[in-house]
Amino acid sequence: MSTSRRHFLKLAGTVTAAGLTKRSEALNLALHPIAAQQPPRSPGYTLRIATSPIELAPNRIISTTTYNGQFPGPLLRLKENQPVTVDIHNDTDTPEQLHWHGQFVPVDVDGSAEEGTPYIPAHGTRRIQFTPRPSGVRFYHTHVRAAADLVAGQYNGLAGPVYIEPAYNPGAYDREVFLTLKEFEPTFSRGGDMAMDFLTPATTVKALKDTGESAMKASLASGMPHGYEVGYGSFTINGKMLGHGEPIHVKTGERVLFHIINASATEIRSLALPGHTFKVIALDGNPVPTPATVPVLWLGTAERISAIVDMKHPGVWIMGDLADDDRHHGMGIVIEYAGHSTKPLWLKPPPFRWSYARFGKPGAASPTPDETIEMTFAKLNAAAEGFNRWTINNVAFSMDNMSPRYHLNQGRRYRIRMRNASDDIHPIHLHRHSFELTNFAGTPTSGIIKDVVMVGGYQQVEIDFTADKPGLTLFHCHQTLHMDYGFMTLFDYA
Repeated sequence: MSTSRRHFLKLAGTVTAAGLTKRSEALNLALHPIAAQQPPRSPGYTLRIATSPIELAPNRIISTTTYNGQFPGPLLRLKENQPVTVDIHNDTDTPEQLHWHGQFVPVDVDGSAEEGTPYIPAHGTRRIQFTPRPSGVRFYHTHVRAAADLVAGQYNGLAGPVYIEPAYNPGAYDREVFLTLKEFEPTFSRGGDMAMDFLTPATTVKALKDTGESAMKASLASGMPHGYEVGYGSFTINGKMLGHGEPIHVKTGERVLFHIINASATEIRSLALPGHTFKVIALDGNPVPTPATVPVLWLGTAERISAIVDMKHPGVWIMGDLADDDRHHGMGIVIEYAGHSTKPLWLKPPPFRWSYARFGKPGAASPTPDETIEMTFAKLNAAAEGFNRWTINNVAFSMDNMSPRYHLNQGRRYRIRMRNASDDIHPIHLHRHSFELTNFAGTPTSGIIKDVVMVGGYQQVEIDFTADKPGLTLFHCHQTLHMDYGFMTLFDYA
Protein backbone atom coordinates (compact mmCIF):
# COMPACT_ATOMS: atom_id res chain seq x y z
CA MET A 1 0.00 0.00 0.00
CA SER A 2 1.41 3.40 -0.97
CA THR A 3 2.32 6.02 1.64
CA SER A 4 -0.42 8.60 2.25
CA ARG A 5 -2.13 10.47 5.05
CA ARG A 6 -4.20 7.28 5.42
CA HIS A 7 -1.24 5.33 6.97
CA PHE A 8 -2.21 2.38 9.08
CA LEU A 9 -1.73 2.91 12.81
CA LYS A 10 -2.18 -0.06 15.09
CA LEU A 11 -3.63 1.14 18.36
CA ALA A 12 -4.79 -0.63 21.48
CA GLY A 13 -7.01 0.69 24.22
CA THR A 14 -10.38 0.44 25.80
CA VAL A 15 -13.56 2.43 25.62
CA THR A 16 -13.95 4.67 28.63
CA ALA A 17 -17.27 5.38 30.23
CA ALA A 18 -16.69 9.13 30.08
CA GLY A 19 -19.66 11.14 31.10
CA LEU A 20 -21.25 8.69 33.51
CA THR A 21 -21.59 11.39 36.16
CA LYS A 22 -23.57 11.50 39.36
CA ARG A 23 -26.07 13.71 37.60
CA SER A 24 -26.75 11.20 34.82
CA GLU A 25 -26.89 8.32 37.31
CA ALA A 26 -29.52 10.18 39.31
CA LEU A 27 -31.48 10.93 36.16
CA ASN A 28 -31.35 7.30 35.11
CA LEU A 29 -32.75 6.25 38.48
CA ALA A 30 -35.56 8.77 38.12
CA LEU A 31 -36.39 7.49 34.64
CA HIS A 32 -36.15 3.81 35.64
CA PRO A 33 -37.09 3.30 39.30
CA ILE A 34 -37.86 -0.39 38.74
CA ALA A 35 -36.16 -2.01 35.76
CA ALA A 36 -38.30 -5.13 36.21
CA GLN A 37 -41.36 -3.18 35.07
CA GLN A 38 -40.40 -3.94 31.46
CA PRO A 39 -42.69 -6.68 30.09
CA PRO A 40 -40.93 -10.07 29.85
CA ARG A 41 -41.83 -10.66 26.21
CA SER A 42 -39.35 -12.51 23.98
CA PRO A 43 -36.96 -10.34 21.96
CA GLY A 44 -37.66 -9.87 18.27
CA TYR A 45 -33.96 -9.15 17.78
CA THR A 46 -30.75 -9.79 19.66
CA LEU A 47 -27.62 -7.68 19.27
CA ARG A 48 -24.32 -8.67 20.87
CA ILE A 49 -21.51 -6.17 21.34
CA ALA A 50 -18.08 -7.84 21.31
CA THR A 51 -14.56 -7.53 19.94
CA SER A 52 -14.25 -9.55 16.74
CA PRO A 53 -11.88 -10.04 13.81
CA ILE A 54 -13.23 -8.78 10.49
CA GLU A 55 -11.67 -9.44 7.12
CA LEU A 56 -11.53 -6.25 5.05
CA ALA A 57 -9.46 -8.05 2.38
CA PRO A 58 -7.58 -11.39 2.29
CA ASN A 59 -4.41 -9.70 3.53
CA ARG A 60 -6.15 -7.24 5.85
CA ILE A 61 -7.77 -8.66 8.97
CA ILE A 62 -8.41 -6.27 11.85
CA SER A 63 -9.86 -6.54 15.33
CA THR A 64 -12.65 -4.14 16.25
CA THR A 65 -15.86 -3.97 18.25
CA THR A 66 -18.92 -5.13 16.30
CA TYR A 67 -22.54 -6.14 16.55
CA ASN A 68 -23.03 -9.90 16.24
CA GLY A 69 -19.44 -10.42 15.10
CA GLN A 70 -19.88 -8.66 11.76
CA PHE A 71 -19.60 -5.31 10.04
CA PRO A 72 -21.95 -3.79 9.29
CA GLY A 73 -24.23 -5.10 12.01
CA PRO A 74 -27.22 -7.14 10.82
CA LEU A 75 -29.88 -5.36 8.77
CA LEU A 76 -32.95 -4.90 10.95
CA ARG A 77 -36.14 -4.73 8.91
CA LEU A 78 -38.89 -3.37 11.14
CA LYS A 79 -42.51 -2.45 10.50
CA GLU A 80 -43.65 1.10 11.07
CA ASN A 81 -45.75 1.50 14.25
CA GLN A 82 -45.41 -2.18 15.23
CA PRO A 83 -43.66 -2.48 18.62
CA VAL A 84 -40.39 -4.37 18.74
CA THR A 85 -38.28 -5.83 21.56
CA VAL A 86 -34.48 -5.91 21.33
CA ASP A 87 -32.02 -7.58 23.71
CA ILE A 88 -28.60 -5.93 23.69
CA HIS A 89 -25.74 -7.95 25.23
CA ASN A 90 -22.48 -6.18 26.02
CA ASP A 91 -19.58 -8.65 26.14
CA THR A 92 -16.95 -5.90 26.48
CA ASP A 93 -15.30 -4.54 29.64
CA THR A 94 -16.85 -1.07 29.34
CA PRO A 95 -20.42 0.30 29.40
CA GLU A 96 -21.96 1.01 26.00
CA GLN A 97 -24.75 3.02 24.39
CA LEU A 98 -26.70 1.99 21.28
CA HIS A 99 -28.30 4.96 19.50
CA TRP A 100 -31.35 4.43 17.26
CA HIS A 101 -30.41 7.17 14.84
CA GLY A 102 -33.31 8.96 13.14
CA GLN A 103 -36.11 7.34 15.11
CA PHE A 104 -38.79 8.96 17.26
CA VAL A 105 -38.05 7.13 20.49
CA PRO A 106 -38.13 8.18 24.17
CA VAL A 107 -34.94 9.19 25.96
CA ASP A 108 -34.64 5.89 27.85
CA VAL A 109 -34.28 4.09 24.51
CA ASP A 110 -32.52 6.68 22.32
CA GLY A 111 -29.03 5.65 23.37
CA SER A 112 -27.52 8.90 24.62
CA ALA A 113 -26.00 9.31 28.08
CA GLU A 114 -26.34 13.07 27.64
CA GLU A 115 -30.11 12.60 27.54
CA GLY A 116 -30.07 10.14 30.43
CA THR A 117 -30.34 6.82 28.60
CA PRO A 118 -29.09 4.02 30.89
CA TYR A 119 -25.84 2.42 29.80
CA ILE A 120 -25.68 -1.19 28.66
CA PRO A 121 -23.42 -2.43 31.48
CA ALA A 122 -20.12 -4.15 30.85
CA HIS A 123 -20.77 -7.90 30.56
CA GLY A 124 -24.46 -7.15 31.00
CA THR A 125 -27.69 -7.02 29.03
CA ARG A 126 -30.38 -4.45 28.47
CA ARG A 127 -33.80 -5.23 27.00
CA ILE A 128 -35.53 -2.35 25.28
CA GLN A 129 -38.89 -1.91 23.62
CA PHE A 130 -39.94 0.79 21.19
CA THR A 131 -42.30 1.51 18.32
CA PRO A 132 -40.33 1.99 15.08
CA ARG A 133 -41.02 5.24 13.24
CA PRO A 134 -40.78 7.01 10.91
CA SER A 135 -40.45 4.68 7.94
CA GLY A 136 -37.38 4.58 5.73
CA VAL A 137 -33.64 4.05 6.19
CA ARG A 138 -32.37 4.63 9.72
CA PHE A 139 -29.38 3.06 11.43
CA TYR A 140 -28.02 2.10 14.84
CA HIS A 141 -24.59 2.89 16.19
CA THR A 142 -22.59 3.41 19.35
CA HIS A 143 -22.86 6.75 21.13
CA VAL A 144 -20.01 6.80 23.65
CA ARG A 145 -17.32 9.46 23.75
CA ALA A 146 -14.04 8.41 22.16
CA ALA A 147 -12.00 11.63 22.52
CA ALA A 148 -8.36 10.62 21.80
CA ASP A 149 -9.04 6.86 21.92
CA LEU A 150 -9.12 5.69 18.31
CA VAL A 151 -10.45 2.24 19.13
CA ALA A 152 -13.51 3.61 20.93
CA GLY A 153 -16.79 5.21 19.95
CA GLN A 154 -17.62 5.57 16.29
CA TYR A 155 -14.06 4.73 15.21
CA ASN A 156 -14.86 1.04 15.73
CA GLY A 157 -17.31 -1.24 13.92
CA LEU A 158 -20.45 -0.55 15.95
CA ALA A 159 -22.89 0.44 13.22
CA GLY A 160 -25.67 -1.33 11.37
CA PRO A 161 -28.57 -0.52 9.01
CA VAL A 162 -32.25 -0.30 9.89
CA TYR A 163 -35.09 -0.25 7.39
CA ILE A 164 -38.55 0.58 8.68
CA GLU A 165 -41.13 -0.70 6.23
CA PRO A 166 -43.73 1.94 5.33
CA ALA A 167 -47.44 1.15 5.45
CA TYR A 168 -47.52 1.67 1.67
CA ASN A 169 -44.65 1.11 -0.72
CA PRO A 170 -45.24 1.68 -4.46
CA GLY A 171 -42.22 -0.54 -5.22
CA ALA A 172 -41.02 1.25 -8.37
CA TYR A 173 -37.84 -0.84 -8.44
CA ASP A 174 -36.77 -4.46 -8.89
CA ARG A 175 -34.67 -4.93 -5.77
CA GLU A 176 -32.90 -3.15 -2.92
CA VAL A 177 -29.19 -3.02 -2.08
CA PHE A 178 -27.91 -1.65 1.25
CA LEU A 179 -24.45 -0.07 1.31
CA THR A 180 -22.73 1.00 4.54
CA LEU A 181 -19.65 3.20 4.01
CA LYS A 182 -16.97 3.05 6.69
CA GLU A 183 -13.24 3.63 7.28
CA PHE A 184 -10.97 1.64 9.59
CA GLU A 185 -7.42 1.87 11.01
CA PRO A 186 -7.54 5.51 12.12
CA THR A 187 -4.50 7.63 12.89
CA PHE A 188 -4.03 11.25 13.93
CA SER A 189 -2.64 13.86 11.57
CA ARG A 190 -2.32 17.64 11.43
CA GLY A 191 -4.71 19.09 8.88
CA GLY A 192 -6.38 17.16 6.07
CA ASP A 193 -7.33 17.13 2.40
CA MET A 194 -11.08 16.55 2.51
CA ALA A 195 -13.06 18.33 -0.23
CA MET A 196 -14.89 21.39 1.08
CA ASP A 197 -16.14 22.97 -2.16
CA PHE A 198 -18.89 20.61 -3.31
CA LEU A 199 -21.90 22.25 -1.65
CA THR A 200 -24.06 24.72 -3.53
CA PRO A 201 -24.97 27.47 -3.18
CA ALA A 202 -21.46 28.40 -2.15
CA THR A 203 -22.55 31.68 -0.58
CA THR A 204 -20.58 32.59 2.53
CA VAL A 205 -21.24 35.23 5.18
CA LYS A 206 -18.43 37.78 5.26
CA ALA A 207 -18.71 38.48 8.98
CA LEU A 208 -18.41 34.76 9.78
CA LYS A 209 -15.43 34.35 7.48
CA ASP A 210 -13.66 37.40 8.91
CA THR A 211 -14.20 36.14 12.47
CA GLY A 212 -13.08 32.58 11.75
CA GLU A 213 -10.02 33.46 9.70
CA SER A 214 -8.91 36.12 12.18
CA ALA A 215 -9.07 33.63 15.04
CA MET A 216 -7.11 31.00 13.10
CA LYS A 217 -4.42 33.47 12.01
CA ALA A 218 -3.97 34.66 15.58
CA SER A 219 -3.67 31.09 16.85
CA LEU A 220 -1.07 30.09 14.25
CA ALA A 221 0.85 33.35 14.79
CA SER A 222 1.12 32.51 18.50
CA GLY A 223 2.92 29.27 17.60
CA MET A 224 0.01 26.86 17.88
CA PRO A 225 -0.06 24.04 15.30
CA HIS A 226 -3.23 23.07 13.46
CA GLY A 227 -5.51 20.90 15.59
CA TYR A 228 -5.50 17.14 15.18
CA GLU A 229 -7.52 15.50 12.43
CA VAL A 230 -8.04 11.80 11.70
CA GLY A 231 -7.00 9.84 8.62
CA TYR A 232 -7.52 6.14 7.86
CA GLY A 233 -5.62 3.19 6.47
CA SER A 234 -8.55 1.21 5.07
CA PHE A 235 -11.81 2.21 3.40
CA THR A 236 -14.74 -0.14 2.96
CA ILE A 237 -18.25 -0.60 1.65
CA ASN A 238 -20.15 -3.23 3.64
CA GLY A 239 -16.93 -4.05 5.45
CA LYS A 240 -14.91 -4.96 2.34
CA MET A 241 -12.23 -3.01 0.53
CA LEU A 242 -12.70 -2.42 -3.19
CA GLY A 243 -12.13 -5.61 -5.18
CA HIS A 244 -12.26 -7.95 -2.20
CA GLY A 245 -15.97 -8.32 -1.56
CA GLU A 246 -18.61 -9.99 -3.66
CA PRO A 247 -19.59 -7.75 -6.62
CA ILE A 248 -23.13 -6.47 -6.90
CA HIS A 249 -24.52 -8.58 -9.73
CA VAL A 250 -27.09 -6.83 -11.92
CA LYS A 251 -28.99 -7.43 -15.13
CA THR A 252 -29.48 -5.03 -18.00
CA GLY A 253 -32.76 -3.19 -17.54
CA GLU A 254 -32.98 -3.73 -13.79
CA ARG A 255 -33.97 -0.85 -11.52
CA VAL A 256 -31.93 -1.12 -8.33
CA LEU A 257 -32.79 0.92 -5.26
CA PHE A 258 -29.60 1.67 -3.33
CA HIS A 259 -29.90 2.58 0.34
CA ILE A 260 -26.58 4.22 1.28
CA ILE A 261 -25.46 4.97 4.84
CA ASN A 262 -22.38 7.00 5.72
CA ALA A 263 -21.31 5.34 8.98
CA SER A 264 -17.98 7.20 9.13
CA ALA A 265 -16.78 8.72 12.38
CA THR A 266 -15.39 11.81 10.66
CA GLU A 267 -15.48 11.69 6.85
CA ILE A 268 -17.77 13.19 4.23
CA ARG A 269 -18.22 10.68 1.42
CA SER A 270 -19.01 10.88 -2.28
CA LEU A 271 -20.18 8.09 -4.58
CA ALA A 272 -20.37 7.81 -8.37
CA LEU A 273 -21.03 4.97 -10.84
CA PRO A 274 -19.54 5.54 -14.33
CA GLY A 275 -22.11 5.60 -17.12
CA HIS A 276 -25.03 5.75 -14.67
CA THR A 277 -26.97 8.33 -12.70
CA PHE A 278 -28.79 8.24 -9.37
CA LYS A 279 -32.45 9.20 -9.02
CA VAL A 280 -32.63 10.39 -5.41
CA ILE A 281 -36.00 9.54 -3.88
CA ALA A 282 -35.28 9.92 -0.15
CA LEU A 283 -32.84 11.73 2.13
CA ASP A 284 -32.21 10.36 5.63
CA GLY A 285 -35.01 7.88 4.95
CA ASN A 286 -37.64 10.55 4.21
CA PRO A 287 -39.16 10.79 0.70
CA VAL A 288 -38.19 14.03 -1.03
CA PRO A 289 -40.87 16.29 -2.59
CA THR A 290 -38.98 16.44 -5.90
CA PRO A 291 -37.01 13.29 -6.84
CA ALA A 292 -34.09 14.35 -9.00
CA THR A 293 -31.38 12.63 -11.04
CA VAL A 294 -27.74 13.40 -10.22
CA PRO A 295 -24.35 11.99 -11.35
CA VAL A 296 -22.76 12.03 -7.87
CA LEU A 297 -24.00 11.53 -4.32
CA TRP A 298 -22.51 13.37 -1.35
CA LEU A 299 -23.15 12.26 2.24
CA GLY A 300 -22.03 13.92 5.45
CA THR A 301 -21.35 11.65 8.42
CA ALA A 302 -24.58 9.82 9.39
CA GLU A 303 -26.52 10.97 6.33
CA ARG A 304 -28.44 8.41 4.27
CA ILE A 305 -29.57 8.52 0.66
CA SER A 306 -32.02 6.23 -1.14
CA ALA A 307 -31.56 6.40 -4.91
CA ILE A 308 -32.69 4.34 -7.90
CA VAL A 309 -30.20 3.41 -10.62
CA ASP A 310 -31.45 2.16 -14.00
CA MET A 311 -29.00 -0.48 -15.16
CA LYS A 312 -28.64 0.49 -18.82
CA HIS A 313 -24.87 0.51 -19.38
CA PRO A 314 -23.59 -3.11 -19.45
CA GLY A 315 -20.06 -3.82 -18.29
CA VAL A 316 -18.09 -4.16 -15.08
CA TRP A 317 -17.83 -0.89 -13.20
CA ILE A 318 -16.43 0.57 -10.01
CA MET A 319 -18.94 2.44 -7.88
CA GLY A 320 -16.62 4.52 -5.75
CA ASP A 321 -15.56 7.71 -4.04
CA LEU A 322 -14.37 10.64 -6.15
CA ALA A 323 -11.23 10.95 -3.99
CA ASP A 324 -8.61 8.84 -5.76
CA ASP A 325 -6.62 8.19 -2.58
CA ASP A 326 -9.66 6.93 -0.69
CA ARG A 327 -10.90 4.81 -3.59
CA HIS A 328 -7.45 3.27 -4.12
CA HIS A 329 -7.44 2.37 -0.42
CA GLY A 330 -10.78 0.60 -0.65
CA MET A 331 -13.74 3.00 -0.84
CA GLY A 332 -15.60 1.35 -3.69
CA ILE A 333 -17.52 -1.71 -4.80
CA VAL A 334 -17.74 -3.56 -8.12
CA ILE A 335 -20.98 -3.52 -10.14
CA GLU A 336 -21.00 -6.48 -12.54
CA TYR A 337 -23.58 -6.98 -15.27
CA ALA A 338 -24.64 -10.52 -16.13
CA GLY A 339 -22.51 -11.92 -18.97
CA HIS A 340 -19.60 -9.53 -18.38
CA SER A 341 -16.31 -10.40 -16.69
CA THR A 342 -13.80 -7.74 -17.72
CA LYS A 343 -11.57 -5.74 -15.37
CA PRO A 344 -13.67 -3.24 -13.36
CA LEU A 345 -13.52 0.24 -14.86
CA TRP A 346 -13.53 3.63 -13.13
CA LEU A 347 -14.24 6.84 -15.02
CA LYS A 348 -14.31 10.16 -13.20
CA PRO A 349 -17.65 11.98 -13.63
CA PRO A 350 -17.84 15.63 -14.69
CA PRO A 351 -17.65 18.27 -11.92
CA PHE A 352 -20.86 18.40 -9.91
CA ARG A 353 -22.02 20.37 -6.87
CA TRP A 354 -24.41 18.95 -4.32
CA SER A 355 -27.58 20.97 -3.67
CA TYR A 356 -30.19 19.98 -1.13
CA ALA A 357 -32.58 22.51 -2.68
CA ARG A 358 -32.96 20.57 -5.93
CA PHE A 359 -35.00 17.99 -3.99
CA GLY A 360 -37.34 20.50 -2.31
CA LYS A 361 -40.72 22.00 -3.18
CA PRO A 362 -40.17 24.58 -5.90
CA GLY A 363 -41.50 28.00 -4.92
CA ALA A 364 -43.13 26.81 -1.69
CA ALA A 365 -42.53 28.66 1.57
CA SER A 366 -42.19 27.03 4.97
CA PRO A 367 -44.56 28.03 7.79
CA THR A 368 -43.46 30.91 10.00
CA PRO A 369 -41.86 29.56 13.19
CA ASP A 370 -43.11 30.43 16.65
CA GLU A 371 -39.58 31.13 17.81
CA THR A 372 -36.06 31.34 16.35
CA ILE A 373 -33.00 29.99 18.15
CA GLU A 374 -29.75 31.65 17.09
CA MET A 375 -26.57 29.55 17.16
CA THR A 376 -23.02 30.42 16.14
CA PHE A 377 -20.46 27.61 15.79
CA ALA A 378 -16.79 28.42 16.39
CA LYS A 379 -13.43 26.65 16.55
CA LEU A 380 -10.68 27.23 19.09
CA ASN A 381 -7.66 25.90 17.25
CA ALA A 382 -5.72 23.14 19.08
CA ALA A 383 -7.09 24.45 22.40
CA ALA A 384 -7.76 21.05 24.03
CA GLU A 385 -4.37 19.34 24.35
CA GLY A 386 -3.79 19.70 20.61
CA PHE A 387 -7.40 19.02 19.60
CA ASN A 388 -9.69 21.73 18.34
CA ARG A 389 -12.30 22.82 20.86
CA TRP A 390 -15.75 23.59 19.47
CA THR A 391 -18.35 25.96 20.86
CA ILE A 392 -21.99 26.87 20.33
CA ASN A 393 -22.54 30.51 21.25
CA ASN A 394 -19.11 30.52 22.93
CA VAL A 395 -19.90 27.51 25.16
CA ALA A 396 -18.26 24.08 24.80
CA PHE A 397 -20.42 21.21 26.06
CA SER A 398 -19.14 19.57 29.23
CA MET A 399 -19.86 15.96 30.14
CA ASP A 400 -19.37 17.00 33.78
CA ASN A 401 -22.19 19.54 33.62
CA MET A 402 -24.83 18.32 31.21
CA SER A 403 -27.32 21.12 31.79
CA PRO A 404 -29.84 21.93 29.03
CA ARG A 405 -29.24 25.36 27.52
CA TYR A 406 -32.42 25.61 25.44
CA HIS A 407 -35.94 25.21 26.81
CA LEU A 408 -38.80 24.25 24.51
CA ASN A 409 -42.54 24.55 24.83
CA GLN A 410 -44.41 21.51 23.58
CA GLY A 411 -46.23 21.96 20.28
CA ARG A 412 -44.33 25.06 19.15
CA ARG A 413 -42.44 25.24 15.85
CA TYR A 414 -38.81 26.28 16.31
CA ARG A 415 -36.33 27.56 13.77
CA ILE A 416 -32.63 27.00 14.44
CA ARG A 417 -30.52 29.57 12.60
CA MET A 418 -27.03 28.06 12.44
CA ARG A 419 -24.08 30.34 11.67
CA ASN A 420 -20.78 28.56 11.01
CA ALA A 421 -17.77 30.71 11.91
CA SER A 422 -15.31 28.00 10.83
CA ASP A 423 -14.15 26.69 7.46
CA ASP A 424 -15.15 23.11 8.40
CA ILE A 425 -18.32 21.45 7.14
CA HIS A 426 -20.50 20.36 10.05
CA PRO A 427 -23.04 17.52 9.67
CA ILE A 428 -25.56 18.65 12.29
CA HIS A 429 -27.84 16.04 13.93
CA LEU A 430 -30.95 16.48 16.09
CA HIS A 431 -31.92 13.45 18.18
CA ARG A 432 -35.46 12.02 18.43
CA HIS A 433 -36.91 14.54 15.94
CA SER A 434 -36.84 15.24 12.23
CA PHE A 435 -36.47 18.77 10.91
CA GLU A 436 -37.34 20.65 7.73
CA LEU A 437 -34.56 22.39 5.84
CA THR A 438 -35.90 25.92 5.29
CA ASN A 439 -32.88 27.91 4.10
CA PHE A 440 -29.48 26.80 2.85
CA ALA A 441 -26.79 29.46 2.41
CA GLY A 442 -29.34 32.11 1.48
CA THR A 443 -31.54 29.90 -0.68
CA PRO A 444 -35.03 29.27 0.78
CA THR A 445 -36.40 25.76 0.43
CA SER A 446 -39.13 23.60 1.93
CA GLY A 447 -40.39 20.04 2.15
CA ILE A 448 -36.96 18.43 2.71
CA ILE A 449 -37.21 16.45 5.95
CA LYS A 450 -33.95 15.23 7.49
CA ASP A 451 -32.18 14.48 10.75
CA VAL A 452 -28.66 15.45 9.58
CA VAL A 453 -27.67 18.43 7.42
CA MET A 454 -24.23 19.62 6.32
CA VAL A 455 -23.56 23.26 7.24
CA GLY A 456 -20.84 24.59 4.96
CA GLY A 457 -17.83 26.66 5.99
CA TYR A 458 -18.77 30.26 6.85
CA GLN A 459 -22.36 29.56 5.84
CA GLN A 460 -25.76 30.12 7.44
CA VAL A 461 -28.36 27.35 7.39
CA GLU A 462 -31.86 27.28 8.89
CA ILE A 463 -33.89 24.26 9.98
CA ASP A 464 -37.36 24.04 11.54
CA PHE A 465 -38.73 21.39 13.89
CA THR A 466 -41.81 20.92 16.03
CA ALA A 467 -41.30 20.30 19.73
CA ASP A 468 -43.58 17.27 19.96
CA LYS A 469 -41.36 14.67 21.68
CA PRO A 470 -40.91 15.64 25.35
CA GLY A 471 -37.71 14.85 27.16
CA LEU A 472 -34.07 15.82 26.87
CA THR A 473 -32.96 16.12 23.25
CA LEU A 474 -29.34 16.16 22.07
CA PHE A 475 -28.17 18.46 19.28
CA HIS A 476 -24.64 17.98 17.95
CA CYS A 477 -22.21 17.84 15.08
CA HIS A 478 -21.91 14.20 13.95
CA GLN A 479 -18.21 14.57 13.16
CA THR A 480 -16.78 12.66 16.13
CA LEU A 481 -13.79 14.95 16.70
CA HIS A 482 -16.12 17.94 16.84
CA MET A 483 -18.78 16.29 19.02
CA ASP A 484 -16.28 14.88 21.51
CA TYR A 485 -14.58 18.24 21.96
CA GLY A 486 -17.54 20.45 22.77
CA PHE A 487 -19.87 20.58 19.75
CA MET A 488 -23.07 19.52 21.54
CA THR A 489 -25.95 21.06 23.41
CA LEU A 490 -29.17 19.90 25.05
CA PHE A 491 -32.80 20.94 24.68
CA ASP A 492 -35.43 20.22 27.28
CA TYR A 493 -39.17 20.77 27.43
CA ALA A 494 -40.65 23.33 29.81
